[in-house]
Amino acid sequence: EYLKDMEDLGVLKPDVMTRVSEFMPEITEYIERIIEKGFAYEANGSVYFDVNSFHGDERHCYCKLLPTGMGNAELLAEGEGVLSGASDFVNEKKASNDFALWKKSKEGEPSWDSPFGQGRPGWHIECSVMASDIFKKMGTEDGKMDIHSGGVDLKFPHHDNEMAQAEAESGCGQWVNYFVHAGHLHIKGFKMSKSLKNFITIQQALEQNSARQIRMCFLLHKYNDPMDYGDETMSHAVVTEGNFNKFFLNVKAVLRAEHKDDVAKWGEEETKLGNAIDECKESTHEALCDDFDTPKVMASLQGLVNATNLYLQAKDEQKVKPVILVVRSAGVYVTRIFKVFGLIPEGAEIGFPLGGGEGGASKEDLLAPFLDAVLDFRSSIRSAARNKEFEELLKLCDGLRDDVLPGLGVQLEDKEGTKGVWKLANPEDIKRQKEQKELEVQRKAAEKAAREKEAAEKEKLNLVPPSDFLRQLTLDDAKTLKYSKFGEDGMPTHNNEGEELNKNQMKKAKKEFEGQKKKYEKAIAKQQK
Repeated sequence: EYLKDMEDLGVLKPDVMTRVSEFMPEITEYIERIIEKGFAYEANGSVYFDVNSFHGDERHCYCKLLPTGMGNAELLAEGEGVLSGASDFVNEKKASNDFALWKKSKEGEPSWDSPFGQGRPGWHIECSVMASDIFKKMGTEDGKMDIHSGGVDLKFPHHDNEMAQAEAESGCGQWVNYFVHAGHLHIKGFKMSKSLKNFITIQQALEQNSARQIRMCFLLHKYNDPMDYGDETMSHAVVTEGNFNKFFLNVKAVLRAEHKDDVAKWGEEETKLGNAIDECKESTHEALCDDFDTPKVMASLQGLVNATNLYLQAKDEQKVKPVILVVRSAGVYVTRIFKVFGLIPEGAEIGFPLGGGEGGASKEDLLAPFLDAVLDFRSSIRSAARNKEFEELLKLCDGLRDDVLPGLGVQLEDKEGTKGVWKLANPEDIKRQKEQKELEVQRKAAEKAAREKEAAEKEKLNLVPPSDFLRQLTLDDAKTLKYSKFGEDGMPTHNNEGEELNKNQMKKAKKEFEGQKKKYEKAIAKQQK
């Protein structure tokens, strides 16, 4: 299931896969070498790592990743899991910081033979052993590794204990050069957890969004920051994907119109776009070197997309063809970085690959839906023309553009003074973009209606005479009337509790009266015009 999830997400297969059960001889031999070097001890069939002995050695240092974790009982208990509460586990250890390398198995528990008796490996030892073994076989000194990844919650004690074991066994001072700790994934503000029942499976996520959109979502967030997964987060990723896809389609449309006699000389606008490409390359390199800052990379790429769109728009307005090569360079570079990020597979020159038409589909299968659409369109056009329904002709043309071709993965764009352009895209992407636009139109309409309603209510309130206005004023609870008694002039004299207003309260009430009086007179004057 895990391997299928990774494949569906477009994650590359690993070079090596390990199973703990296949490494039992290596694990017990590894533990024996740690004991021989004085950094572990046996106790009643179990083996524990001697933290004080290791930390006191001038060659070594314990708790490098989270120094404040030293002696933290809560984190230590979490790291040892069910072992932490066992009385024999507590009593067998020399110090509370010590952790199990090998644990004697109780009746009914999984167990393997070892020089220390029947038992099973501790939680941390398997990682140190398997990683060291693989890297040694690959030729690295002492089985060291350059980059080690994992969740931020594994920093201590798991990763710190991994390093301590490996450095104790090998004698090296630094087993890992860099750690990449991923931030927690949250669902509706809470850490994703099966125990809290707030989690979503990868297959469930893929039912709602494509693998590319999910990857886009993660790229828009820093890997080591917590991320809240939800509709709003994914909506931002979908919109971003749509913006880049539109850019790729525009670039492809320009390249299709290339002619050998096109102007190639750079002017001021081409120089500006060329500089934008160079600046994007530099900022992308700096961001990736700065702890894989993918949000900054995405922002730089979006900046290049905007610069290219402005260039193409300017050329359209000038009715001048763009310089093909500079536009192509922008498209190729964005594509190249997206290949690095796994958003675009190798082989595509520019932009997202189109779905369908693969796996040996026949030419007839590929062309059938397009030819059916052409046949239906021709039939409708002939009928409308015979009946001299000229307005219907225009409606049919718009329907072909807006309703028929998008379902086939074709976008038509009308351009004044020209025959327009066509673009190929994934039908589902076009559908989602259309739905997104419709939702945006609905949102704006709802906001406009709300503003108009608010304005109408204000206008209605402005038509209330000041004396009546003060009689219906309420406190913050919107229920209790603010004033209980009024004078002949309509001014309030007592508060809601029946107490006579003091000087300051009378001043505020007069200000409210005068303010409503101005609004009232203005509203009446407006009605009389």
